[in-house]
Amino acid sequence: MTLEAVPESLRGELSRWLIEVQPGVYVGNASALVRDLLWDKAVGHTRRGRCTQVYRASNEQGFVIRTHGDATRRVVSLDGYQLVAVRNARHAQLAGEYDPPEDDDKL
Repeated sequence: MTLEAVPESLRGELSRWLIEVQPGVYVGNASALVRDLLWDKAVGHTRRGRCTQVYRASNEQGFVIRTHGDATRRVVSLDGYQLVAVRNARHAQLAGEYDPPEDDDKL
């Protein structure tokens, strides 16, 4: 799990369950229940910060990604693979130039 711009109290709470190997980067081997509870706590206390969690899963990639709080990055699924889409200045420029058709469900 990674945390950015979050309260110190949240970082301290996570360090009880995981090891902070770099500032804001936590690793550990927690059960699915503990993992989900830690995620709920992080999301609930993030405020204006960001958090990302990557954990093992029995899928093609071998892991799952979930993010919270970063509008410039989002996880998208493409043919069963999770990818991170990044919105940058070029995206904003292209979005302003592109006028999607009314029925964009067929795209």
